[in-house]
Formats: sequence, structure tokens, C-alpha cells
Amino acid sequence: MTHDTLDDLRYPKISDLLCFSIYSASHAITRIYKPFLDDLGVTYPQYLVLVALWEQDNQTVGGLGRMLHLESNTLTPLLKRLESMGILQRQRDSKDERQVRVALTGTGKEMRKRAARIPECVKQVTGMELTELQRLQKEITRLRTHLDQFDQDK
Repeated sequence: MTHDTLDDLRYPKISDLLCFSIYSASHAITRIYKPFLDDLGVTYPQYLVLVALWEQDNQTVGGLGRMLHLESNTLTPLLKRLESMGILQRQRDSKDERQVRVALTGTGKEMRKRAARIPECVKQVTGMELTELQRLQKEITRLRTHLDQFDQDK
């Protein structure tokens, strides 16, 4: 006799799902960053844009999107908001009018000094050693690379 109830099926628990672990960890990290970012007056996605521009200023919207793994329809509103706040400027590339370049203003560059303490503060909250965090970051990046590759192969 077979039973077709949910109790008989072997569904994983929510706590066993990798996708849920990553999803819930992402939310936890965002919550940890919030007070620091409130001091800067930016949201977490806006902060990521700033970090990318602090790493490489004056880049194209497309290059920034690739760096952040964001589509232009997600990135453009972030850029417009940061521009309205006087943190960055967007302008057409003088050599290729199809390209829009994004560059930090003096205010955007100055914010880097105010944000410098954030990574160390977040590291302390994790309770993990730097080597553990670096290993975890590399593993998550490797996972994302494999998932991106799978998505591109479709």
C-alpha cells in the first residue's frame, strides 16, 4: 500500500537548502551593513556601486554592470539616484556616444574615507578569522561562476 502524503515524500528541510542558506545569509549581511550605510546616506546596492567605482573610477555603465553582475535596468536607477545625490556623474563617452561613462565626484571620492572602517567592523561581527572569510568568499565566487556558466550554456 502506498501513501501519497507529504509526510511520505522526502522533501528537504528549509535549513538543508543551499539556496536558503545563501539567501538568509545575504539578508543578515545586509542588516549588519545597514547602520554603517545609514551614516553614509546610501543603501546597500548603492554602496556596492560605490565600492566598484572606488576600485575603478570612470568606467562604462556596461563595465560596471558586469563587475556588479547587474542588468542595466537594475543599475540605471541606482546610478540616477547617486547622481542626484551628487556622488557620481554620468556622461556620454566622447569617443563612443553609445557608451555612458560613470565617474565619482569629489563627494563620492571623499565618501571612501568615511566607509573605510566598514569591512573591518563587518569582519568583527562575523566572528570569523580573515582567512576563513577569504576562503568562504572564494568558494561563493566559484559557485556563482559555475551557476553563471550553466545559465550561459542554456
